[in-house]
Amino acid sequence: MSLSAAAEKDIGRTLHPMLVAMIVSLAAFMEVLDTTITNVSLPHIAGSLAASPDESTWILTAYLVANGIVLPISGWLADVIGRKTFFILCIGGFTVASLACGMATSLPMLIVFRLIQGLAGGGLQPTQQAIIMDSFPPEKRGTAFAVTGITMIVAPVLGPTLGGYITDNFSWRWIFFMNVPVGIMAVLLVKEFVFDSPHAKAHGFRSVDYIGLGLIALGLGSLQVILDKGQEDDWFSSHFILFFATVAAICLTCAVFWLLSRKNPIVDLRLLKNAAFGPACLFMFVVGFSLYGAATMLPLLLQTQFGYDATLAGMVLSPGAVAIIFLMPIVAKLVNRVQARYLIAVGMGSIAVGMTVMRHFTPQTDYDTFVLMRILQVAGLPFLFVPISTMAFSKIPNEKNNKASALYSLMRNLGGSFGIAMLLSFRTRHEQAHQTLLAQHLSPANIAYRPAFDHAVATLMAHGQTHAVAIHMAMGAMYKQLLAQATMLSYGDAFGLLAGVTALFAIAALFLPRNELHGKASGEPVAAH
Repeated sequence: MSLSAAAEKDIGRTLHPMLVAMIVSLAAFMEVLDTTITNVSLPHIAGSLAASPDESTWILTAYLVANGIVLPISGWLADVIGRKTFFILCIGGFTVASLACGMATSLPMLIVFRLIQGLAGGGLQPTQQAIIMDSFPPEKRGTAFAVTGITMIVAPVLGPTLGGYITDNFSWRWIFFMNVPVGIMAVLLVKEFVFDSPHAKAHGFRSVDYIGLGLIALGLGSLQVILDKGQEDDWFSSHFILFFATVAAICLTCAVFWLLSRKNPIVDLRLLKNAAFGPACLFMFVVGFSLYGAATMLPLLLQTQFGYDATLAGMVLSPGAVAIIFLMPIVAKLVNRVQARYLIAVGMGSIAVGMTVMRHFTPQTDYDTFVLMRILQVAGLPFLFVPISTMAFSKIPNEKNNKASALYSLMRNLGGSFGIAMLLSFRTRHEQAHQTLLAQHLSPANIAYRPAFDHAVATLMAHGQTHAVAIHMAMGAMYKQLLAQATMLSYGDAFGLLAGVTALFAIAALFLPRNELHGKASGEPVAAH
């Protein structure tokens, strides 16, 4: 039964904002989870749909491209049709597309449905954040962003674990089917208990900036293709990547000039000039870079070098999510008592220490040690997400919440895409460099190599091999060991890069502007919704 206008007004005034936050976070959690849950399932999907491993990666690319196109314009769409209506349409579209993905019978069909899923899901993160912004008064926004942080940080961490478990024990199709009951529940809850504030109601299609929309869609879509396929196609040596790089460069450059010249642009880049919002977006880019980068590199290391299956590799990441959930409420209390820049410096420094420790893994490192390393890696994330988000929106007018949230979410997602692409490329190139360096030591003149080689030959001959065959097999075994060492060293270098980046931003955080404490940030307090 629909509620009357008076009842809506009464619920909007009395419904606890934490309940609203939990309701809208349900849908956003589902969407963020889907950005990583399919990663470990690609071989199973490719096998069941008669596709090659390379072809199956388009399942990820299609989703990321569509997601990247919608994210920046979601604020404008919410303004046009109303925030609540837009949010419900996004949840409904995502749910239907998830059902279709689970029922797909061919790879092209699955890619099309993943594209639709990404288009629908792209508006969930920023709209969730905008609703929560309106639901809490400024002095309570630390608590609000703690809830948002659990959604945005825990979901991508749990994705590989849950995806691996479902794929290993059931079917990859259930990765998509499980979204259906969650989506239906989210639609019903949002419809009954979430209401638009006056500035969040539909403004209608006054005019559509088709040029700005087209430039953003082509530019960001092409950029996502580059980031997702660049390493696979050897970057700019590929005509495919070169074409999309040209399109991205032209469209995004033109988009910046065009959007800055509009009075009411589809993406409000002028928000980046805000003394708090601009730096916060940069730091959130780095958070995405380190969060998604490390969450991609660690399972790869465990599966390729330590023989972990998808489920066990995911289980290494899961305890880190528990640590994040435990720390979020603590940071929410601190954010109104301690300067944001100090909390951010602690968070970045903590991640830098965790990444530095991660560099020192060895072939003998066991499961428990990897779990502890991972917890140390992610323990700093709550000290980043809550204060950065609080600082970002401290001076944003309420009527700009939709567009600010869209831009802010875009920066985090772009950071993640750049982090994954750069780290994979960095690791591959360093692996090649380490191979070249180590190969120089595979010489009879090397005092360490000769005894090891002679011992390998003698062992093989003792097991019945001829001298010639033993020499050939020993050389192969030594070279295989060289490749494994080069790969391990390259992973260490990748974690070292993350350590360096986060350490640099830990220092930079100390130079951020001071923020007002105890709820004195500018902006009007708004009633809960």
